[in-house]
Amino acid sequence: GRLAMILAVLEARCGLGFGDKDVYLNVAGGLRISEPAADLAAAAALASSAFDVALPQDCVVFGEISLSGEVRAVSRMDSRMKEAAKLGFRRAFGPADNEATGGLTFTGVARLADAVQRIHDGDWGGKS
Repeated sequence: GRLAMILAVLEARCGLGFGDKDVYLNVAGGLRISEPAADLAAAAALASSAFDVALPQDCVVFGEISLSGEVRAVSRMDSRMKEAAKLGFRRAFGPADNEATGGLTFTGVARLADAVQRIHDGDWGGKS
């Protein structure tokens, strides 16, 4: 499934190895991990665990990840950003190809390796 693909891309493109670990991903709120827009959020959660770095509570993450490690644009960007703002999020982290809308501070990344580096460095854009 998608989790296996995300783990493989994290290893191949970002150097994060999970092969010697049991990996469990709990998705709250009824969201299905099969939706491609959840790829980057799952990868961010896994990377934050690997680095022992907490993700900001005011930041929403979304984006599709390709096998090459590219972070692809997602559909309904405007409605996703507006809904995130209604839920109290102030920042969004997602595909560089998407236009930032919805009133959130947006940080775009083109490649998963860029996102992983930002997670490692604690560079989420804006202030927490």
